[in-house]
Amino acid sequence: MQTAARTLVAAALASSLGVAVAQGTAYVSSEKDNAITLIDLKTQAVTGTIKTCKRPRHMQLTPDGKQLAVACGDSHQADFIDLASGKSARLVGLGQDPEIFDISADGKTLYVSNEEDAELGIVDLASGKRTGQIKVGGEPEGVKISADGKTVYVTSEVANMVHAVDLATGKTAHNIKTGKRPRRFALSPDGSQLWVTNELDASVTVIDTKENKAVATLKFEVKGARAADITPVGITMSRDGKRAFVGLGKANHVAFVDVASRKVTDQVLVGKRAWSVALDKAEKNLYVVNGMSDDLTIVDVASAKPLKTIKVGRVPHTVLVVE
Repeated sequence: MQTAARTLVAAALASSLGVAVAQGTAYVSSEKDNAITLIDLKTQAVTGTIKTCKRPRHMQLTPDGKQLAVACGDSHQADFIDLASGKSARLVGLGQDPEIFDISADGKTLYVSNEEDAELGIVDLASGKRTGQIKVGGEPEGVKISADGKTVYVTSEVANMVHAVDLATGKTAHNIKTGKRPRRFALSPDGSQLWVTNELDASVTVIDTKENKAVATLKFEVKGARAADITPVGITMSRDGKRAFVGLGKANHVAFVDVASRKVTDQVLVGKRAWSVALDKAEKNLYVVNGMSDDLTIVDVASAKPLKTIKVGRVPHTVLVVE
């Protein structure tokens, strides 16, 4: 979405919620409150909440930038929230216990992990109907569409692997071994590398997407923390692909990683169970959801120091920045 259009959307949403117009908003899903908390990026203050379906977790913008899609685990649905009004536009069934999803670049198809059924679900967004499913390993979670749109990658927490699903055949083309309990993905801007967080291995696995094989493992250490308490889950990359940011879970830190050398350059102390992470558009601030302290920490990227911690909903899961 163009900058002017984004500004109009933010203005309309702020107006609808009775708050001052902001330059952007961070949305934080709350599993226990069945709501999404809104944080004004300029004032760094909570401006309101949006009620949604039961146990909201993963969130993603639709490709046209007009709606916020939210997967709700206990409702077995996605809530599509219109950003201009701040209200639900429609609910779409996702199957049992939906976890993470990704939407095709043309906005036509949603791919979702269904944990209880060990499936990758396929949903046609025009009709709002589930049109198929592909069996994968036990307890699938992370879902990411490849840069060329031909492959969907799915993590299996039980099998300790990533499944590369060929969308043309509807079958798994490659099974790629990772560390213990792989969770989330970050795809490099050129699409050549897929980084996978391994929650019970204190590591990230780097996958070459051309060869569909693991080429490196990055291990994390935190001073004073046991290896078992270093549980990476959330991950994002800078637009230029030079840096990755990883939430280290129960270690209560977020790691800054140099992608080229695959080395940690900084670690920042945040709240309890650093989970989801997201950058603002300028990549000036990093937003870190802390699932066990019910808050969000804003980290200054340049200095690698925390700026502010903001109370949000109970058991926050995902943060998504919209500008």
